[in-house]
Amino acid sequence: MEIQASTVRIEPWSEDDFDLLRAANAPELMDHLGGPETEEQLVKRHRRYVDLSADRTGRGRMFRIVLEGSGEAAGTVGFWEQTWDGGQVYETGWSVLPAFQGRGIATAGTVAVVAMARAEQKHRHLHAFPSVANGPSNAVCRKAGFELVGECDFEYPPGQILRSNDWRVDLMD
Repeated sequence: MEIQASTVRIEPWSEDDFDLLRAANAPELMDHLGGPETEEQLVKRHRRYVDLSADRTGRGRMFRIVLEGSGEAAGTVGFWEQTWDGGQVYETGWSVLPAFQGRGIATAGTVAVVAMARAEQKHRHLHAFPSVANGPSNAVCRKAGFELVGECDFEYPPGQILRSNDWRVDLMD
């Protein structure tokens, strides 16, 4: 069976997106990320996302992934500054709600974020660190044009080491 990728757009994260963040906190979506966050943690994350999206210094941006036809919010995607391997890079991450999975939405959103990070002209690389056990997220990296650097230990959530794949894309190409 062939899967058709949905046409999506990414829109800056706003105060109105808290319910989307809460929906993305579902146990099945947080399985590879240490489990669902508490309500207090979600409120803090939402504030970080709103603040990051309002920032125009190149620190990054957060977005909701929106289906072109219906205007439905299908997930989240973003990029932010991270210190990695002794230098500054961008990191990216995404989440697509279960009802929208399997349609190429995460890949389309990630490709759009690569373009946004590239337009900043600030850091050479954009990295993604999905768990080695997270097949779908590793497939998104591959389909979105990232190169696999190798396995690594990555701290997420804070205080917990996650065995991850280090994927990166060169933003200067």
